[in-house]
Amino acid sequence: MFFSRRFSVFGGTAITVAMRWTDRLIGLVSTLILARLLMPEDFGIIAMASLAIAFADVLLDLGVNVALIQNRDATQAHYNTAWTLRLAQTSIATLALLMAAPWAAAYFGDPRVAPVLQVLAFTLLLSGFENIGIVAFHKHMQFGAEFRFLFLRRITGFLVTITAAWLLRSYWALVIGALSGRVAGVGLSYWLHPMRPRLSIEKFGEIFAVSQWMLVRSIGAYLHNNLHKMLVGRWTSTATMGAYSLADEISMMPSGELLAPLNRVLFPAFADARDNPGELKRLFLLAQGVQTLVAMPAAAGLALVADELVRLMLGDKWLAVVPFIQVLALVNIAGSITTSGGYVLLVLGRIRDSVLNLWFQVALFATLALTLFSGSEALQIAWLRLYIGVGGIGLAIWLLLRALPILRLREVVRSTVRPLLGTGGMIAVLTYALSNLEMPLLLVLAIKVLLGAATYVAVVAVLWWIAGRPQGAETYLLEKAGAMRAQRRDEH
Repeated sequence: MFFSRRFSVFGGTAITVAMRWTDRLIGLVSTLILARLLMPEDFGIIAMASLAIAFADVLLDLGVNVALIQNRDATQAHYNTAWTLRLAQTSIATLALLMAAPWAAAYFGDPRVAPVLQVLAFTLLLSGFENIGIVAFHKHMQFGAEFRFLFLRRITGFLVTITAAWLLRSYWALVIGALSGRVAGVGLSYWLHPMRPRLSIEKFGEIFAVSQWMLVRSIGAYLHNNLHKMLVGRWTSTATMGAYSLADEISMMPSGELLAPLNRVLFPAFADARDNPGELKRLFLLAQGVQTLVAMPAAAGLALVADELVRLMLGDKWLAVVPFIQVLALVNIAGSITTSGGYVLLVLGRIRDSVLNLWFQVALFATLALTLFSGSEALQIAWLRLYIGVGGIGLAIWLLLRALPILRLREVVRSTVRPLLGTGGMIAVLTYALSNLEMPLLLVLAIKVLLGAATYVAVVAVLWWIAGRPQGAETYLLEKAGAMRAQRRDEH
C-alpha cells in the first residue's frame, strides 16, 4: 500500500480529487457564466487587485499551517500561537492594502483598481479569523471534513457572485462574491471544528523556526506564479490583463486539478516516511510516475484544443485567450516533473534548497523580462515563463538528488520518460492529422479529445510493454482499477 493510517494515499487522493474537482467544477461553471455576463476588462480589474492582495498576504505569511502539519506533537498551545500569528499577519496586511491602494492603481494605470482593492482587502482580515483547527483536517487526513468545509464555502460564494453579476453586470459582483465566501468560511470553520483558539504567543519560537524559511519560500512562490501577470498588467491594457489572467487560470485546471489533490495527500505521507530513506524514495518515484502519467497529457491536451474550447465555452469575444492558454498550459508539464521533489525537500528539512530553486527562477525571469523583454506583449511574457520553467527542471532534480542520496538520476528519468514520449506522440497526431477539420466545433473537440487520449494511452502502453512491464505508475493504476472493479462486483 502506498501509505496507510486512516486512508491510503490512493483513497485519500481519490477523496481529495473529488473535493478539488467539485470545487473547480463550481469555479468553472462560475467562470463560464461570468464570462457571458461580464467583459474582459472586468476580469482584468479584479485580477490586478487580486495580485496586490496576494502579494500583501504572502509578504507577511509565516507559513503556520506547514509548521503545524510538520509537528507531530502539536498541542493546543501551538494552534493558539499559529492562530494569533495568522491574525496579526492578516490585520497588518489589510491595513497596508488600504493605504497602498492608490499606488497599486497608479502602477496598473487604472483608477478603478483602488476602490476594489480597498474593499477586497477585508477578505484577508476575515481569513485571519478562520478557526485554525481546520488545519487538523489536512494534518490528520480527514478529507471528508475538509471537503465539507471547502464545498460549503465555495458554493456560498458562487451563488452570491452569480446573483450579483446578473443584477449588476459589473466587476463589483466579483468583489461581493469574494467577501461572502470569506464570511461563510469563518462561520463554517467554527461550526465544523470544535477547537476554539485564543490569543497566545507561547510557542512562537518553535513555529517561527519553521516559518521564517517558509516565509521566504512563499514570497518566492508568489513571484514565480504571479510576476508574469504583474508585468502584463503594467505593460498592457486592462482587457488584455483580463484575458491573460483568465487564460492562466484555465491553463492550470487540467493538470492542476490532478496534481494539487495528490500533493495535498503526499505532504503528510512524505512527512511520515522522512526517517526511512528507502520508503521515501519509493513513495517519491511512484508519486512522480503517477503525476507525470496524468498531468503531462492533460496540460498538452488543453493546449491542443484551446481554440475549440474557448469558442464553445466563452464565445468569440474571448478569442484573445487562446494563444495565452496554448503557451501557459505547457508550463504545467514542468510542474508535473518537479512538484513531488519539492515536497521531499520540505519534509527532509531542506527548505533552503527549495527556496534556492524558486528564487533562482524568479531572479532569472525578472532579469530577462526587465532587460531583453521590457515592455513586451503578453504572449512574449508567457513564452518567457515557459522557457524559465523548463530550465528550472534541471536545478530541481539536482537539489533532490543531493537531499536524497539513495535516489539516482536514471530512476527519475525512467519515471517520466514514457509519459513524455506519449505526450509527444499525442501532440504529433493532433497537430498533423487533424489540422483542418471542416466540422462543427463540438464534433471537432470531441474527435480531438478521443483521438488524443487513445494515442497517448497506446504509446505509453506499448513503451511499458517493451520495457518489460516494470513496477511503477502504470502497474499501480492498473492494480487500483482492478481492485475497484472487484469491489463493485462484490457489491452487486
